[in-house]
Amino acid sequence: MHRVLLAFLLVLSPSLFASQPNVIIILADDLGWSDTTLYGNTAYYQTPNLDRLAKRGMTFTRAYSASPLCSPTRSALLTGQSPARTGITTPNCHVPQVVLQTTTGKKAPVDQKAIQPDPVTRLKTEYRTIAETLKDEGYATAHFGKWHLGPEPYSPLEQGFDVDLPHTPGPGPAGSFVAPWKFPSFKEKSPGEHIEDRMAVEAVAWMEQQKDKPFYLNYWMFSVHAPFDAKKANIEKHRGRIDPKDAQRSPTYAAMIQSMDDAIGTLLDALDRLKLADNTIIIFTADNGGNMYNEIDGTTPTSNRPLRGGKATMFEGGTRVPGVVVWPGVAGAGSRSDAVIQSEDYYPTLLEGLALKPAEGQRFDGTSILPALKGDSLADKAVFQYFPHNPGVPDWLPPSVSAHRGDWKLIRIFHGGEKGAHRHLLLNLRDDLGEKNNLAAQKPELVAELDTMIEKFLTDTKAIVPIPNPAFDPTKYHPELEGKQVPKGKPKAKSPVKANYAGDPALQGWKARDGKASVKDGILQVTSIGSACFLGSSASKHSGPTTVKFRIKGKSGLSHFDWLSKGVGDKPERMDFTLKGGDWEVVSLDLPAEGPLGIVRLYLPMQESAIEIDWIELNSKGNGISTRTAF
Repeated sequence: MHRVLLAFLLVLSPSLFASQPNVIIILADDLGWSDTTLYGNTAYYQTPNLDRLAKRGMTFTRAYSASPLCSPTRSALLTGQSPARTGITTPNCHVPQVVLQTTTGKKAPVDQKAIQPDPVTRLKTEYRTIAETLKDEGYATAHFGKWHLGPEPYSPLEQGFDVDLPHTPGPGPAGSFVAPWKFPSFKEKSPGEHIEDRMAVEAVAWMEQQKDKPFYLNYWMFSVHAPFDAKKANIEKHRGRIDPKDAQRSPTYAAMIQSMDDAIGTLLDALDRLKLADNTIIIFTADNGGNMYNEIDGTTPTSNRPLRGGKATMFEGGTRVPGVVVWPGVAGAGSRSDAVIQSEDYYPTLLEGLALKPAEGQRFDGTSILPALKGDSLADKAVFQYFPHNPGVPDWLPPSVSAHRGDWKLIRIFHGGEKGAHRHLLLNLRDDLGEKNNLAAQKPELVAELDTMIEKFLTDTKAIVPIPNPAFDPTKYHPELEGKQVPKGKPKAKSPVKANYAGDPALQGWKARDGKASVKDGILQVTSIGSACFLGSSASKHSGPTTVKFRIKGKSGLSHFDWLSKGVGDKPERMDFTLKGGDWEVVSLDLPAEGPLGIVRLYLPMQESAIEIDWIELNSKGNGISTRTAF
């Protein structure tokens, strides 16, 4: 009765309750379209609370992320603007260097036809966010979970949020989903606590404090991104349910999805208990498609079948994601829609539904989907994904942009054709959901029509696009490798460990990767520092809890130290640290190792100037071994 009355009053006077409904946006990380029970594509993964959420609102069968990778989608959801406009096209917002303007790329390998642009590394604070708009309307605002759009001064606290927990800029949970975590200033309350359980409890506690005004809660889950671990009891529960014939058969991933779904249940329970459910808008979606190229339990984390591809690909498996919108009085309970919607649409939808106006000069690349929530169609709506990069994962494509309209999808591969021309894939998703049949040659007029839309989109967003590679060598080009996973270097033997780190005697067993190391006047200097630069060495004599200390001088930045107990190829464990920068400092890290350290790696923040290291020391409490390298 309350819901019907609210809907009637909204029709009579839209402004009466315009600023009053609470808003919760739940963003899952790397959750594929086929990873939930919403669409009937999984028998192994279980999401009863997500089904419970769907029964309260509308499920979208064709919801898309702004990008096949996370940070671009996060920026699009917050700003309503495409990654093509903001320049955030890769998940690089945790790197130390601050880049605020996309630039045209300078070079590419000779076997590539296009040069990728150099993307930005932060969400600029000049973009107005949902949080800033709602905060100006009197909303309390809070962000819980993963951010990955930049550390301070680009953190949630500078983007409209009053609260940010655990206030970390990194790409995932620090080290593990199950405590002990390795967040610098956020500790578990109990041994073995799961990060998603904790985030949900913290979010509920914050909601309980908001008694006198509406709230906007950003709950951006760490789940189900790597690292791949979960509660042991849940892993064993799902291990007993495996169907070896099913492409989805990772018990660890199933347990991760269970914890994700449990957290949704915690939020729903709280809304019911606090009697807020009938006055709370809930948006649930994911930042990109499911991960099909990492390995866990002897298989990939998931399979996006019947879709093609996955995370980091421009096929449906990379960008079609779960989508549910609960809007009491607007979206029918338990309803479904096949309207094409995207991450950029949620912000303008909230503005229209709450009777709020954009700020002066504010523009959106998304459009309001309020008509679809009311059961109407979104005639001729198109959505675009811009991904000008070579990811090298299964089903990858060279730098591309795509357009969806109705049943049709066009992918433009920048300069992928002959003599620098673009190459196109035209796909009919109604008849060919697996995207196997390219109809571009049969329908050139439709290709031209959709490609004109793409060109207008790129022009409107002022996108910095890939350019032809003048160094391209046709004799080095291998089109048969397109869509095949690019191996990460040549396989290396796990034993003996020392063989992998032999090198310059002056480095005393340490060796640099993605950088150049040399010793001068008793100081190790690292130059030409790349985005994955580290110093590695064998630490096979060390075992158990170990304290690592090193004296270092460089610019400020976030980095980490990790160890691979079984050598190269093993899953690393890590400890984050932050350099203050500017002068010599001693960094001390307590590694919670349980066995041999194997190989240790000291990662260095990317910077133009050299990083200097005086000495590195390891002291293992487990076996009493102590080593010190004084360069």
